[in-house]
Amino acid sequence: MVRGLPSTASLARFCQKLNRLKPLEESTMETSLRRCLSTLDLTLLGVGGMVGSGLYVLTGTVAKQMAGPAVLLSFAVAAVASLLSALCYAEFGARLPRTGSAYLFTYVSMGELWAFLIGWNVLLEYLIGGAAVARAWSGYLDAMFNHRIHNLTEAYVGTWQVPLLAHYPDFLAAGIIILASVFISCGARVSSWLNHTFSVVSLVVILFVIILGFILARPHNWSAEEGGFAPFGFSGIMAGTATCFYAFVGFDVIAASSEEARNPKRAVPIAITISLGLAAGAYILVSTVLTLMVPWHSLDPDSALADAFYRRGYSWAGFIVAAGSICAMNTVLLSSLFSLPRIVYAMAIDGLFFQVFAQVHPRTQVPMVGILVFGGLMTCLALLLDLEALVQFLSIGTLLAYTFVATSIIVLRFQRAPPCSASGPASPDPRVKEYHSFSDHIQLVGTEQASAPEPGQLRPALRPYLGFLGRYSPGAAVAWALSMLVASAITLACVLVFGDSALHLPYWGYILLLLLSSVTFLLSLLILGAHQQRQQQDTFQIPMVPLTPALSILLNICLMLKLSYLTWLRFSIWLVIGLAVYFGYGIWHSKENQRELPELTTRYVVFPSTNLEETVQTVQPPSQLPSQDPSPAEQPTSP
Repeated sequence: MVRGLPSTASLARFCQKLNRLKPLEESTMETSLRRCLSTLDLTLLGVGGMVGSGLYVLTGTVAKQMAGPAVLLSFAVAAVASLLSALCYAEFGARLPRTGSAYLFTYVSMGELWAFLIGWNVLLEYLIGGAAVARAWSGYLDAMFNHRIHNLTEAYVGTWQVPLLAHYPDFLAAGIIILASVFISCGARVSSWLNHTFSVVSLVVILFVIILGFILARPHNWSAEEGGFAPFGFSGIMAGTATCFYAFVGFDVIAASSEEARNPKRAVPIAITISLGLAAGAYILVSTVLTLMVPWHSLDPDSALADAFYRRGYSWAGFIVAAGSICAMNTVLLSSLFSLPRIVYAMAIDGLFFQVFAQVHPRTQVPMVGILVFGGLMTCLALLLDLEALVQFLSIGTLLAYTFVATSIIVLRFQRAPPCSASGPASPDPRVKEYHSFSDHIQLVGTEQASAPEPGQLRPALRPYLGFLGRYSPGAAVAWALSMLVASAITLACVLVFGDSALHLPYWGYILLLLLSSVTFLLSLLILGAHQQRQQQDTFQIPMVPLTPALSILLNICLMLKLSYLTWLRFSIWLVIGLAVYFGYGIWHSKENQRELPELTTRYVVFPSTNLEETVQTVQPPSQLPSQDPSPAEQPTSP
């Protein structure tokens, strides 16, 4: 071997570090945070995260430019698509009542590096999202006062023409973020009460808009004379669906708050389902009355609802709509500021981020340092940066998190519970293998043979027909099928999104690739479905696994591929920065890394013998490991 190059063993250990898993602690309820949130609190948090400025802006934009009155179908399809991802979050939030959301879910199933990158992207998502909402809030309030705030700022401060910077500093947006951060730092109970107030006002205004809108409805606006119900056809409805999908982003705040819920196993699934249903109903009904009040082609995309009431002679209703929009934007801002420091707290607790962010205030029991630091960063973004070019950057981070959570659901379903959790207190045994990677967890199903089929094994009823799958080691077929599923989903999404012209394929080649990717996708689903899954009766589990998460994976990849190349370029730069943080700090300070150090000379593992006798092998330090496996005669036997 060339002097100075790392050995194969050291590279293998390094790769194991990247793929090590966080232990699955499903039953623990101990936390440094205060468990004070009820099902109603979580539901209103979810509603506040989803029903924001999009209800007052997005409905008019999609109706006029993409779908016409069929915008209500776009919202309905987008709600069903969002439900696929929401159910995945609901199952994880119920099984793992800890803060961290997509970061934690990825850590317990996919590995440490992937978890850090997901958490890193979620941080940026909340930062830019909160700053963008504060900017929108400022602009809406400024418009109510005939842009006097804007003109006053330009007169006394001036403007600048610098790339990536706003034309003028938005002090109003910065001020609302500072004020919201103060309320968030007072504790989960105070911020929940404030979110209740704004959410109730927002829902009352929405109810007012729906009732008055149906009173003023004119069915003629859906007639053929005005262009019909779906003037842009099916393609317009699907284009509107892709845009409306982002209106339902925000339910993950419920999963991020599960560590502060009183009964997360019950509250999280109920809150996610109800909040998504309320948000979907609000979007569908508001878009219905909007296109019935005035013709869809005459809508004002910037202020569709207020303009529609003004044109029907109800200008006073515009002020009520404006008040509702400001309250709705406040709830979205509170959701972002509520979730952001808790994601940072979860990463810091695991050692992947700086330990100062793991500190919890003794009285309010909130991660105060995270609120101060990231609230300040969000304030600077809203004050100085031009966020319009960065808003699309939010989509790719959200969709990537959804994809990893859906994949994690499949992984978790075919993992067996660690032996230490099943052995019970009567048979403690320190000589148990530590499992630190996805392959270890999948192979765990083969360490013991029991009368009942274990997760990851071929279903007994299918063994006479699919015996060739039984020849593989337990879990190997599941791992290969999952890899095939993700690869075929990426290929199928490319074919569906780009088409034959963009891929520079002849028509027959396009059809062949479409058929091959579709068949591979379905075949991998069938192989996964043929294996035993892990069932739990005391927590919520989503139905039709692996079909439900697989459809979520395919949909999320399709939406990611529709984003611009500049978005992917910015995303790649952000990932490189994240990798520098992880390899410079996270990988060395990880709690799993600290746990491994004292175990190098004391860890015991179960030896994978064919007769599964109680034979153990002491793990030596890496420098003393033999180059080859010892023969059976050399294995020490337990007394």
